[in-house]
Amino acid sequence: MRYVKGQKELTRSRILEVASRRFRGEGVAAVGLAGIMYDADLTNGAFYVHFKSKEDLLQEVIVDTLNRRLQAMIAASAEGLGLEQGIRDYLSPQARDAADEGCPTAALVAEIARHPEETRDLFTRKIGEFLDFIANNLPGRDPITQRKDAAALFGMMVGTLQLARAVSDKAMSDQILEGGIEAGLAIVRRQQ
Repeated sequence: MRYVKGQKELTRSRILEVASRRFRGEGVAAVGLAGIMYDADLTNGAFYVHFKSKEDLLQEVIVDTLNRRLQAMIAASAEGLGLEQGIRDYLSPQARDAADEGCPTAALVAEIARHPEETRDLFTRKIGEFLDFIANNLPGRDPITQRKDAAALFGMMVGTLQLARAVSDKAMSDQILEGGIEAGLAIVRRQQ
């Protein structure tokens, strides 16, 4: 049976979308290929037409999801929404409560650290692109300070979101988010 023109790309995109949502919401280790394919309404055998392995799928999810996130940040910046609004959005209760739709870094970073070097190298390159974007939006600093502040800001935001998701006390979670916003804004507003 032949695919209709463009069908293979649509199928691959559907698998990526489902895997991205499931990986972020449940964790890579907790999600099996059969579950991904079931949610994508495809047979298990169809997986190997598109990906070599679950690790290959994870790598594609990292690239796809982080590329989309970066493009959204660039678009928001072009619309005049700066880092301050980005911090507020990233550390919002809505972002906290929607892990399966949110930042793949906050959702997956602990697991990625335990994956093969090839996956970690890919993740490192993509995070480098985020740090470059953030650094370029921190004016009034020398390049070394820009990069350090970008790394501190991004790391603080990811950790804040992870901690806010992990605690069971909603009031405490809200305080963690509010504290993260204040700390992030202090980094952005800091002058050399």
